[in-house]
Amino acid sequence: MRTELVRIGNSRGIRIPKPIIEQCGFGEQVELRVENHRLIVSPQRAPRQGWEETFRAAGPSAEDELLLQGVGANEFDRKEWKW
Repeated sequence: MRTELVRIGNSRGIRIPKPIIEQCGFGEQVELRVENHRLIVSPQRAPRQGWEETFRAAGPSAEDELLLQGVGANEFDRKEWKW
């Protein structure tokens, strides 16, 4: 689909037809980004949306190990710093 850039003050904009808005799941706000010289318009997402499901899919944390647990202090840690 081709569309015209519309003047909006000193800026330019595009009109998105209602069927496309509905198909893309756009609400009142969208997110814009540029990738490879292309404008990407995507639905606004809440911060950390989907994290809970991702953590659950990763499985229980009972078998996780602390990687720095057995590492002792080094000279950087022992040096007294002046602020």
